[in-house]
Formats: sequence, structure tokens, C-alpha cells
Amino acid sequence: MTYKVGGVAFLLEPTSARWLPRTSFGEDGNGHPIYSAYRQYEFDWGINSPAQYNQIQTWFESVNITGSAVVDLPKYGDTTYTFQSYSGCVLREPEPNSYFVENITSVKWVITQIRT
Repeated sequence: MTYKVGGVAFLLEPTSARWLPRTSFGEDGNGHPIYSAYRQYEFDWGINSPAQYNQIQTWFESVNITGSAVVDLPKYGDTTYTFQSYSGCVLREPEPNSYFVENITSVKWVITQIRT
């Protein structure tokens, strides 16, 4: 399987991707961390030409919806690299990094509100 949003596969596979640590909202009275019920997943495309970034941004705009989305990601904490569909996800806009010799050094994209 591959990464998909709303059943649409990525046009350009990311260089790397990972589950981000859950957000901590502080500690309870016993010193235990209070974590968000949701997780986040981050995609990273390494150095990109402006045309490659345009392809990522155009693809995002074509699948972006105003509500939530179903996203196919590697199953969190599984013993094998298998994909699972997560519903109710929120798509943030891809974020380009700085330019270096006419190329974008990286593009990061985060999916939020993932219930595992």
C-alpha cells in the first residue's frame, strides 16, 4: 500500500515520514503527563525543485477539504509495516523551508487529529 488522502495516492512519495510525539498539556497532581487523545503524522520531502514543490502544493489543494479526511498511514505501533485508514483527520498545509541554490531545502506536511 501507499500513502493516500481520501483514496487519492500521493503524486510524489515523501523522502521520510514519522509519527510525532503526542502533545503534552502538562502534568496532573501526581506528576503524570496529560497527553492529547490525538496523534500527528509528519511527511518530509527533502530538497525540491520549485516544480516539485508546486506538484506537492497542487496535489494538496486538489485533495484538501474543509472538514476532515480519511488518510492511509502506517498503522501506529504495529509489528509490521501495514497501512490503515484513519478517519476524522485534519490536513495542515505543506510548509516549504528556505531556498538554497534555487531549490527548496525541504517541505514538511503534518496530518493532525489522528485517533489510533
